[in-house]
Amino acid sequence: MSDKRSRLEPPDISEKGGLKGGQPQRSDERLFMQLMAFTGCESTGDVVRQLQAAAFESVLYEDLNDPRGVALVTLSRDPDTFIDQVRPALKSGALSALSLRPDLTMFGRTYSLGYEPDLSSALFDRPRRTVLNPDWPWAVWYPLRRNGRFEQLPIEEQRTILAEHGEIGMRFGAADYVHDVRLACYGLDRDDNDFVIGLIGKALFPLSAVIQAMRKTQQTSLYLDRLGPFFIGRAVWQSPGVAAAQ
Repeated sequence: MSDKRSRLEPPDISEKGGLKGGQPQRSDERLFMQLMAFTGCESTGDVVRQLQAAAFESVLYEDLNDPRGVALVTLSRDPDTFIDQVRPALKSGALSALSLRPDLTMFGRTYSLGYEPDLSSALFDRPRRTVLNPDWPWAVWYPLRRNGRFEQLPIEEQRTILAEHGEIGMRFGAADYVHDVRLACYGLDRDDNDFVIGLIGKALFPLSAVIQAMRKTQQTSLYLDRLGPFFIGRAVWQSPGVAAAQ
């Protein structure tokens, strides 16, 4: 048995993009993000001050649907950050006084589709700019799970279905209405979801409008097992370093 295993080729788990300068693009790194929601926050000022002193990048949202609710989004290329830095921070200072809402915890990683013209931008720069852009404070975050029937479709049919969905997102993005963060969460989500989606923008209504438009696509209407729960909030603080009007 051991001899047979030693002859097996290890799977290629790197992220791959399209050709750039005639050369294939590959990356063994990704950007990880986590959203954790809390209630019991009487004032965000002390939480903001704690985050300003933290070593990790983050966003703090005020919860639209809970007058004492907030959500913290943290991001890092290194998943150890969430255990070594974020976890201790949650057990100290102003954050330790808040009550976690586990049903709204989301964790995922950026991923490639295989034809990105700039793989580094797709995996790191673009999602980081999106969540940290001070011009885009509003956000809707939610997980989703596709059903097994989608995975059984021929690859070309899958691409057609995803292209219909993606075209709507590109139109909203080109108009500066909605910018998205797409994270894979296979095996990383307590409810066994496949993806975490963040819709980010300067105003709330377009975020609702793009979800409404996408409800009519084949992917949403035919091939999703579940969608949500949803967190809706507006950023009260974002880590600095990303210029406005990207």
